[in-house]
Amino acid sequence: MANLDDDRTSSALAFLKFGSIYEPLKSINLPKPEGGSLWDKLDHYYRIVKSTLLLHQSPTTGLFPTKTYGENRKAKVHDSLYCAACAWALALAYRRIDDDKGRTHELEHSAIKCMRGILYCYMRQADKVQKFKQDPKPSECLHSVFSAHTGDEVFSHKEYGHLQINAVSLFLLYLVEMISSGLQIVYNTDEVSFIQNLVFCVERAYRVPDFGVWERGSKYNNGSPELHSSSVGLAKAALEAINGFNLFGNQGCSWSVIFVDFDAHNRNRQTLCSLLPRESRSHNTDAALLPCLSYPAFALDDDVLFSQTLDKIIRKLKGKYGFKRFLRDGYRTALEDKTRRYYKPAEIKLFDGIECEFPLFFIFMIIDGVFRGNPAQVKEYQDLLDPLLQHTSEADKLVSPKDIDPIGRYIPPQDQRNVSMRFSNQGPLENDLVVHVALIAESQRLQVFLNTYGIQTQTPQQVEPIQIWAQKELVKAYFHLGVNDKLGLSGRPDRPIGCLGTSKIYRILGKTVVCYSIIFDLSDFYMSQDVMMLIDDIKNALQFIKQYWKMHGRPLFVVLIREDNIRGSRFNPILDMLAAFRKGIVGGVKVHVDRVQTLISGAVVEQLDFLRIADTEEAPVFKSLEELDLPKHSKVKRQSSTPNASELEQQPDVNINDWKNKSTYEILQKLNDCNCLASQALLSSILLKREGPNFITKEGTVAEHIERIYRRAGSKKLWSVVRFAASLLGKLVDSLAPSITNVLVQGKQVTLGAFGQEEEVISNPLSPGVIKNIIYEKCHLQDEREAVVQQELVIHIGWIISNSPELFSGMLKIRIGWIIHAMKYELKIRAGDMPAKDLYQMSPSEVKQLLLDILQPQQQGRSWLNRRQIDGSLNRTPAGFYDRVWQILERTPNGLIVAGKFLPQQPTLSDMTMYEMNFSLLVEDMLQNIDQPEYRQIIVELLMVISVILERNPELEFQDKVDLDKVVQEAFCDFQKDHSSPKGAENQDDMTAFYNTHPTGKKGTCSYLSKAVITLLLEGEMKRSNDDPCTIS
Repeated sequence: MANLDDDRTSSALAFLKFGSIYEPLKSINLPKPEGGSLWDKLDHYYRIVKSTLLLHQSPTTGLFPTKTYGENRKAKVHDSLYCAACAWALALAYRRIDDDKGRTHELEHSAIKCMRGILYCYMRQADKVQKFKQDPKPSECLHSVFSAHTGDEVFSHKEYGHLQINAVSLFLLYLVEMISSGLQIVYNTDEVSFIQNLVFCVERAYRVPDFGVWERGSKYNNGSPELHSSSVGLAKAALEAINGFNLFGNQGCSWSVIFVDFDAHNRNRQTLCSLLPRESRSHNTDAALLPCLSYPAFALDDDVLFSQTLDKIIRKLKGKYGFKRFLRDGYRTALEDKTRRYYKPAEIKLFDGIECEFPLFFIFMIIDGVFRGNPAQVKEYQDLLDPLLQHTSEADKLVSPKDIDPIGRYIPPQDQRNVSMRFSNQGPLENDLVVHVALIAESQRLQVFLNTYGIQTQTPQQVEPIQIWAQKELVKAYFHLGVNDKLGLSGRPDRPIGCLGTSKIYRILGKTVVCYSIIFDLSDFYMSQDVMMLIDDIKNALQFIKQYWKMHGRPLFVVLIREDNIRGSRFNPILDMLAAFRKGIVGGVKVHVDRVQTLISGAVVEQLDFLRIADTEEAPVFKSLEELDLPKHSKVKRQSSTPNASELEQQPDVNINDWKNKSTYEILQKLNDCNCLASQALLSSILLKREGPNFITKEGTVAEHIERIYRRAGSKKLWSVVRFAASLLGKLVDSLAPSITNVLVQGKQVTLGAFGQEEEVISNPLSPGVIKNIIYEKCHLQDEREAVVQQELVIHIGWIISNSPELFSGMLKIRIGWIIHAMKYELKIRAGDMPAKDLYQMSPSEVKQLLLDILQPQQQGRSWLNRRQIDGSLNRTPAGFYDRVWQILERTPNGLIVAGKFLPQQPTLSDMTMYEMNFSLLVEDMLQNIDQPEYRQIIVELLMVISVILERNPELEFQDKVDLDKVVQEAFCDFQKDHSSPKGAENQDDMTAFYNTHPTGKKGTCSYLSKAVITLLLEGEMKRSNDDPCTIS
């Protein structure tokens, strides 16, 4: 040991002199003897780890500094975690020796000290965790850099990109791995509750843009965060690892177990698959994905997507000395200005081709090869790595993959069907899942009534002592999870439980509880009054459960049947659905209907033991579903609601222009005498705007009167009146924010606002309150009903894009107002010469079906005007469109302009690359000002024509700024000359005939556009080309 102390001293001196992690390796200078004993081999690595890592570990916090010289040493969470993992891995190897001279204990506790040091730093910021889980903002996140010696904060959020979901996720992942290997890291319940709150924060990774592994966010290094695949992937892996895990290890009990929201985990999984193979909007690919795809996370369960992503990383980033972090990365390059935190616009072009390469990523590829049993890959990267190392040695295989992955994050393909983890890294296997279904009638008389049709149900009383809860009661129970008054931490945030979570059985305070899905909740929004929407929601929920259920045991889906569901014309559709349940197939999903008591034996049971209540504490009160107290043999009122109302009933018999200037007294008199609900709503709207919601009328306040109109119109299916009243009341549909997030994670943007008016672009997830303000500010201008119809469409689109993303191919920006315009146009096409059906008078289920119809590829036989109208309204573009615009811009030094929106060549080409998402969004931004859908589509066709012409004529380029509007106008003028027009019509601006012309052919639009483009090109000078066959000398 004396020799070791001498080596340690010389290593320390070397560090002070050079500050390089490679210097100790030179100072050791201990060639490993051939065929040495296991002790000799381990001793060799011990001395390397001791001198390069443990020598510099802080004696107070246990953190590892990023630099080994200077007084003001800083420690990054990421770096410290990998250093701790290094010590831990060597400790695992030392366990093979009986007499290890205390080295196993030393190495294990070095890792423990580091992990507890990070936990200590995090717990000092418990107030940030409490704020972040409610509102994930960069200013409220946990820090990622601390003082190595004190654990204090080093930089404020304004000075540094602390928001790194991947760092917190990696901490949770290694915490589980190390505890599983036998280390004791978590000591008391305060730490358990804090870690549970970290899980609450990580669960929302799928909707939180962060600064990523490289702490810079956007590739442009301008301080803007992005949604990163690597962060979402690590979060998914951490949630899978820690769900149901006991932080006290083998000595733990029920209250040291961590809970994960099954649905939140699944949303992270879906988001990861939709983001890949990209890293983010600005990063087309990134080496940060390697630890996500491979060790330590193994986050991806799709083999095809894994290969596609890894191949792109290798193809674009692999170099002689390592992998680039990402393309145009200026970090550590000679041209990077280290005095500035952020880059200037177009500065990243300077780093093209001179990016630094990091050998570290060769090591990740070697480890990946070991795990996957690929010796060729191991050898390839070992051969690349060896020349770069200051000190090399042969691999000794002192630890196996199972040693450093005790929880089995990596599962070989042959073992994937035998996974026993609650969450594995594998996706849903191709299985023939049968969903267990319990039919619950809300009253005994409803049960008797349904029995006459052969539908067997149970009532809440008949399932006792099992209780039936709404999902909001389960949310209330989860409020108690992770509560810690000493740390100022509340429990689980008020987030709904999804249909995966409600398909489990719960044991709560000695009670057995089953839950029904949120789709059966009594909603205040009118969509729930459309029984066809309920049936659709039930089928969608069953399909979702079948696709994403991965737990051992059957899902138990509770179908709650209310008396209101079978009234009037609602009865037959409901009866058909219940008959399908009895047959065993609903919406293509196999189901098995039985009594709750029978189904419970095959279900998944979740023990909510965190709800342990001391004798001195008052137990929380939960409300179970109560049976309606109605006479058993009284008649169910089936005809209390009417069939769909006629169009005439939906129209008011008063004119708003006649009444808006009349006195309040006259309006009140008319309101009292009027029986037409549409007229009542119109008059009430005048009073609401003039007198306010609390103005007293004969039937209470104005707001209360409108609420009654809303209810009555709903029962009569006066959908136009319902929507008008809902908008006046400022109604907001449930799940609006998650639906928008579903669209965003597919790489799309959403715009809210009426067609032809100013729109609000949404690029990042927003809270429901913010979305409500946008909708009622932007959509209320022309027609009040627009505000609620846009909410309907957001809900429908959020579901459709999650289940059928191919319907949105070529659509980068989902403009809700324009989609409504497309739907109205479709109704006009269907009506022909007759008056078109009013979109606002259609039921929500009919609106959804119309949306699905227009999203389908356009049917043959339609006029080209109709096709361009629909495709233009949907903002649909052909395959490869944005890449072609990039190629045009390369040959257009002065840029492109359309509808007053300018797309410059520089700094666009300097800042961006062809394939990144941000360039595509920039092109969409250029097209944003076009106010006619059919004209937008002509512009898209024009850009495709320009691209083809430039591709076939490499010697040509545009000399001046290209005004696309002028090119179209030139083409249109030629078109008018070739087509016989009425006298004097040639100068008119009506382009309908042009829009209705086939694109291809001798007299097609493309021929006119091509002629105008070539004329413009030939006005400039041609570039000289050395291989031009026409050149004589």
